[in-house]
Amino acid sequence: MRINFELLDLRAFLAVIDLGGFHKAADNLGMSQPALSRRIQGLEASLGAPLFERSTRRVSLTAVGRELEPLVRRMIDEFETSLLSLGDVGRAQQGQVTIACIPTAAFYFLPRVVQAYNAIYPKIRFRIVDEGASECLASVARGEVEFGLNLMGASDPDLTFTPLADDPFVLACRRDHPLAAADDLSWSDLAGMPLIGVSRASGNRVLLDAALSKSDIQLQWLCEVNHLSTSLGLVEAGLGASVLPRLATPQEDHPIIVTKRIKDPIVTRTIGIVERRRSRLSPAAQRFRDMLAASWSD
Repeated sequence: MRINFELLDLRAFLAVIDLGGFHKAADNLGMSQPALSRRIQGLEASLGAPLFERSTRRVSLTAVGRELEPLVRRMIDEFETSLLSLGDVGRAQQGQVTIACIPTAAFYFLPRVVQAYNAIYPKIRFRIVDEGASECLASVARGEVEFGLNLMGASDPDLTFTPLADDPFVLACRRDHPLAAADDLSWSDLAGMPLIGVSRASGNRVLLDAALSKSDIQLQWLCEVNHLSTSLGLVEAGLGASVLPRLATPQEDHPIIVTKRIKDPIVTRTIGIVERRRSRLSPAAQRFRDMLAASWSD
């Protein structure tokens, strides 16, 4: 018996599994749901057996589908890995890496890693879902992205969290601010000073308040914003200083803003990679993940 199928048929098969349904899989692959259904039906016809059990509420694998899944994953992984390792062929490889990322990492750190990756694989596209910590975890858990870059570990047993680095909270202020000339600061130096910070609903604010409450330290928030990038804009405008994670501040010399370490105590958050426990990354995403981890350790 001769079986005829295309690579996209196999990708469609895995997308339905990973995303839990035909609608999300079709969106992820950039095709209509009827087109996706036809590909699955064609693959089933070639194999002579159904791959999915369909109902109004869920889609699940048949016995044949469960046997086929690991074979298809291995086949596609080996094929894509071979292409990515073939120099000019790898540079011609097309595809998309989809990740979720907290905005503070997306603003300054992530662009340079994407740029380095793009220099090697210029035809791999990126879709970066920049959202809060809780939303980032949910996007990974639902299979809407391949992995996430987040500031907290995962309590969901189906997710794993790989720590990359500790990111300390610092003071960001204008170069003409009274504290700009200080070498290091303690939290007591900020007592009574009007500060710009993120709202109480933010994961960063929850972490900071919890850490400072243990040392009986209270800060005076003049202005609260939803995004740390907004707080930097207010700092540049001269409206005050801001307490925020170092990763959210300019990584190179800035003409207006300087950052200062704050100690007694040093408050940090942990940044890491969140992944689904039983899901394998595509070769393109795996290589980006490896580059991301290596760049953070530099």
